[in-house]
Amino acid sequence: MAIIKHKSQRVGIFIDTQNLYHSAKNLYRAKVNFGAVVKEALAGRSLIRAVAYVIRTESEEEKGFFEALNKLGIETKVKDIRIFAGGAKKADWDIGMAIDAIAMAPKLDTVILATGDGDFVPLVEYLKFTQGCQVEVIAFGKSSSGQLREAADDFIDISEAPGQYLIGYRGGGRGRGWIPGFAGGSSTPEEGIDVGKEVYEDEQ
Repeated sequence: MAIIKHKSQRVGIFIDTQNLYHSAKNLYRAKVNFGAVVKEALAGRSLIRAVAYVIRTESEEEKGFFEALNKLGIETKVKDIRIFAGGAKKADWDIGMAIDAIAMAPKLDTVILATGDGDFVPLVEYLKFTQGCQVEVIAFGKSSSGQLREAADDFIDISEAPGQYLIGYRGGGRGRGWIPGFAGGSSTPEEGIDVGKEVYEDEQ
């Protein structure tokens, strides 16, 4: 299918932050440059809304990260991590992200999902065939669902040019550090938080 991208296209970008974060960490030991991801996905079109779905841990060490996303023009929706009896932890935004995409669909020509999670295949199909939206996905191909790639009208593979989308990427070497406490990550106080071109130092 031919993909149509023109400046007047109304675009909504929905970012599964945990999915991209863990993919970058596991594949490259680096961090995601979310500003670069949004810019590539948007491709000069009209951005109606960009939303990042994020998890807040008990320590709230991610505050600088959330503020940096906002400065990049990315709205953040935050959910607290839930800790169950026995110490099990759970937090995900799959349903919330899907509901928002469906709610916004009538105002959009194109929906872009920044995730490689195959659980979003039904959402892609609904947006395409019921709402009539063009649906594009941007994610790490090496850790993305094949079904999701096939379902989308277009797939941008971050893995094809990781240096363009990652902070601290050195051809497979470890990045300068992880976002402190973010989605199970760890860091030392001197590593700080990088988002786009900005650095927010860990205040601990």
